[in-house]
Order: sequence, then C-alpha cells, then structure tokens
Amino acid sequence: MIGAIAGDMIGSVYEHAPIKDEDFILFHPQCRFTDDTVMTLAVAYALLTGTDYATAMKKLGRKYPRAGYGRDFYRWIFEPDVRPYFSFGNGAAMRVSPIGWYFDTQDQILEEAKKSAEVSHNHPEGIKGAQALAYAIFLARRGVEKETIRREISSRFGYNLSRTVSEIRPHYQFDVSCQGSVPEAIICALEADNYETSIRKAVSLGGDSDTLACMAGALAEALYGPVPTEIEEEVKRRLPSDLMDILHRFTVDLNRLIR
Repeated sequence: MIGAIAGDMIGSVYEHAPIKDEDFILFHPQCRFTDDTVMTLAVAYALLTGTDYATAMKKLGRKYPRAGYGRDFYRWIFEPDVRPYFSFGNGAAMRVSPIGWYFDTQDQILEEAKKSAEVSHNHPEGIKGAQALAYAIFLARRGVEKETIRREISSRFGYNLSRTVSEIRPHYQFDVSCQGSVPEAIICALEADNYETSIRKAVSLGGDSDTLACMAGALAEALYGPVPTEIEEEVKRRLPSDLMDILHRFTVDLNRLIR
C-alpha cells in the first residue's frame, strides 16, 4: 500500500503543472500527500477496524479537509448521510489498493472493491475502475505474469491495455474519469520493470499525475516487490503521525495474515 502513497506524493507537484518527460526530480521539495493518500488510508482503517467504508472515509476526510478533494466528494464528506452521487471519477480506484492486498479470493476482491466504490462512486464505470485495479494487484501479488494480467484485465473489464506509454503520452490530457485513467495507470506499471520507472511513466503522461502515479504505484508494488527503502523513508517523513499509524498497523496486520 505504501506504493500507492509514494506515487501520490511524487505526482502531487505535477497535477497542475503537467510534464511529458520521465526525467524529473522524484521527490520535489513541495511533494505532499493528497486526498489519494487520505482515502487509501481510510479504506485501510475500515479493513483494520471493521468500520464501514463510508464512515471511515468521512472520518479521515473531515480531519484532512484540505487534501485536494473534488467538489462533489468534498460535499459528500460533510453530508450527514451516505448518498452516492453516481460518479465515474477515479477516486473510486485511487483508494482501493488495500483491498487488493487484504483478501485472498477473486470473489472477495471484486465484492469488496465494489462496496468501497459504491458508497460514493456508484456509476458502473466507477465500480469497474476500482475492481480492475484491485484485481490487478491481487493477481500481481500472487505472482501471475504481466501478460496474463494484461489479458485478464482487458477481457474482464474491457480496457484497452495493448497501447504503450509512448503511444498514449503525446495526446493524453488531464482526465479524472476511471475509464480515462485506470487503464493508463495499469499500462504504466505493466510496461515498466521496477517501481520507480512505473511512477515516472505515470507522471510523464501529463494528466492527473498524483492519481495516475498512485494507481500505477499500487500495482507496481505488487508486481516488483517492496518499495525501495529510500522512497519509503521519504514517505514516512511526509506523513503525519496518525496516518503513519494506520499505515504501520495495516502493514503489521497484513504480514500476520500472510503468515
């Protein structure tokens, strides 16, 4: 899960200053965590405590109201009731990575991803985006080969994953929809050969860079193993203690489940 958070931080400075190049300072002095990190950790908190997804998201969202939420989601955070707003935004997918790590069957992964999405993003494309990324993480951490993952995600969710980053990059623009960003993030991770390169490719698309890198980073961690120590340390320096505590507790609990 730290792979998603690191990607969010690395991409944060390029969200409104897009670049089309993989050669950039990995941790810019102004890198910070955004709503991607807060909501990812909210999903982790829900899994750790048995809290329902909506309650966990609202709790952390209200604690960090300036993390950069979209207008509709910000409004949702502060509503007293849980009323989804039929969104197909990539907020459903950016937060789903803990589910991809936490459950051990395909059916559980797909069902929990759906539950986590539909509390706010109940549009079919929003649900599909969350399921696709969670399922890709699940397959990757089980050692499934990249080309098999590509075929499985393409056939199950209808995403075109046959494109390359070089083909996508020249014409790609800022896109916060699941259908316009989840496939691209998956492609970045599958095309790379390590975690850092996955992040660099995602940011270089010049789109919604923090979320693209968050999603690509989540899958890359499952594909290529633990996030490099120097990247992990940069993340830890930028997370407040309460969010760091959730990350630590989730990691410990996950290690216990794996054993």
